[in-house]
Amino acid sequence: MKPVTVFEALSLMLTFGALIVTLLEFNKRK
Repeated sequence: MKPVTVFEALSLMLTFGALIVTLLEFNKRK
């Protein structure tokens, strides 16, 4: 298993962050 680069870690965090924000916004609209 190759080590995760800083760029990969950042993009992963951004993806998870966007996903969480989307879920929170979706729950607020109900």
